[in-house]
Amino acid sequence: MTTRTKAAPPKQGAANGDRETWSSQTGFLLAAVGSAVGLGNIWRFPGVAYTNGGGAFMIPYLVALFVAGVSFLLLDYSLGHRLRGAVPTVFRRIHIRVEMIGWVKVLISFVIMTYYAVIIAWAAKYAFFSVTLAWGDDPKGFFFGEFLELSDSLSFSPVWGVALPLLAVWVIVIAILALGVQKGVERLNRIFLPLLVVLFAAVVIRSVTLPGAVDGLNAFFTPNWPALADGSVWLAAFSQIFFSLSIAFGIMVTYASYLPRRSNLGGTAFVAAFANSSFEILAGIGVFGALGFMAHQQGILVSDLEGITGVSLSFITFPAIIGAMPGGAVFGVLFFTSLVVAGLTSIVSLIQVVSAGFQDKFNWSPSRAAISVSVPSMVLSLAFFSTTSGLLTLDIVDKYINEVGVVFTAISTAVIVAVLHPRLSRLRRHLNLLSTVKVGRWWDFLIGFVIPAALAGMWVQTVLDLISNGYGGYPSWYTGVFGWGTLGLLLVGAYVLTLTRWRNDVDDFTVMPLPHRPRDRYGRLLREDEGVSLMPVAPKVTGDREQDDDFEYGAQYQSAGAAADAAGASAATEGETR
Repeated sequence: MTTRTKAAPPKQGAANGDRETWSSQTGFLLAAVGSAVGLGNIWRFPGVAYTNGGGAFMIPYLVALFVAGVSFLLLDYSLGHRLRGAVPTVFRRIHIRVEMIGWVKVLISFVIMTYYAVIIAWAAKYAFFSVTLAWGDDPKGFFFGEFLELSDSLSFSPVWGVALPLLAVWVIVIAILALGVQKGVERLNRIFLPLLVVLFAAVVIRSVTLPGAVDGLNAFFTPNWPALADGSVWLAAFSQIFFSLSIAFGIMVTYASYLPRRSNLGGTAFVAAFANSSFEILAGIGVFGALGFMAHQQGILVSDLEGITGVSLSFITFPAIIGAMPGGAVFGVLFFTSLVVAGLTSIVSLIQVVSAGFQDKFNWSPSRAAISVSVPSMVLSLAFFSTTSGLLTLDIVDKYINEVGVVFTAISTAVIVAVLHPRLSRLRRHLNLLSTVKVGRWWDFLIGFVIPAALAGMWVQTVLDLISNGYGGYPSWYTGVFGWGTLGLLLVGAYVLTLTRWRNDVDDFTVMPLPHRPRDRYGRLLREDEGVSLMPVAPKVTGDREQDDDFEYGAQYQSAGAAADAAGASAATEGETR
């Protein structure tokens, strides 16, 4: 008779049996797309595409979408869904020694959400400014002077015109997160994502009907083929895909952990990636149609315009366009409301990464976690980014946290699952079991070699440049404090959180068992196992496990398997004795 060792019942908490889930696959998809479609899609992509070959940029962009974007999305989805936890929980379940990488991702999201909120506050204020065209004939002077009251040195003098809407933004996002996954995050995206599409579609339609819009579209889509020979263009494409899809931030790992056991992972990844890229191209059409109008009004070429990307595009160039066009007030309200909506869907996903990490670690409720992580972030946001030097500090922190911190965690993730604690074979089987779109061994090669190699090249180049030349002409002490200093504090915080005792028994966990893969008498895998049912067969096939089965099946299956082996050996001995 075979005896089975029962596992101790898991403690109740976010990391165990009562984990929240999305109400449907559609809810998850909308949340994933809402996270990816953010401010960068509107103000970063058009400028990056234009300065890196125009229409020719679409070739490296699409290559990067398939090679890096979809592949890494699949990795994030498979990690979150298979190991079912917040980012630190997932990495601890990979191996206790790599838990710190999970906390690094959490704290990166924490830092980003502190300054991301202030940009949403700017956009909200500018939506009201659009009604009266408050910037007048000098949008640049209005933005830097009257609105931001910008200082050229570090200052903690508050700018109340920024601080008050920033406070309102934080109240809204805390309220959303406190409602939980279904009632808060999912409901927000079900309402705001369609609203964003409608608002921005109206912006695009108005933009392309302006005089001179065709010149702007020609500038955006006309290919500069020699640019394809420039390696920096390809790096720019990979960088754009990487940041716009929210991969390696921990967002998609967290969101995938809320999916029901039976979910279509592969198909969702492709839909989310293409939806994000489609919106970026739509944004490019809208932005360059408007830029074409501006060039037409000034009697210059689109290539002679300044401020076609980032903060300058949204808060200087576009107000100038709005002031010059017929019905500009309506266009301005639509444009800046679109920025607010896109920003809210993205910042909620960032806060959810941090909130979920603390829910798992300390067994907090969603409301307590949302308040506990958002209030400190709000205080830091008000203290550093709603001041007269807030824009300068934001620029430095954003550069270092994204191009050094985020890229480093992406490389680390790939190295961990491919080399240090190999999981790619198991994760690929998990994806194929639950996906309409199957992935082959090419995915292992991309995750294990191509993507980390490309990112490592980009990362080393960026770090060496920052060490040698600094950034943006800022004083070295300024970049040292808010650039390298932020990264240093982040690592210290991650180390402390790793050492902190867990209030949830996240180690008492068993993943969804994969189907038994039949082997022939020589131990070779048989291929005729495509339609096998999902059954927890680990106790019966202890000799056929992959290298990582001992961890992934959990202690109860190991004990049961050992008991089954012992019982089998005993029966064989009795048979021989008889």
